[in-house]
Amino acid sequence: MTVYRVIDVIGTSPTSWEDAVKEALTTARASLRNLRVAEVSEFDVTVNDAGEVDQFRVKLKVSFKYEGG
Repeated sequence: MTVYRVIDVIGTSPTSWEDAVKEALTTARASLRNLRVAEVSEFDVTVNDAGEVDQFRVKLKVSFKYEGG
């Protein structure tokens, strides 16, 4: 039997939601092993004083194989 754990991670990018996803996964991959699925659960942006998009933000639910003892 295999068990997976799911956590939320948030990625940001000044250029696009796609880059925000890549940033979140790259960072998660640095400390988690056996990543299996990443599901986008939220999209949003931050807006600067001029009313322009400052940052694209993506919230991901990331699952990885649980290796608890």
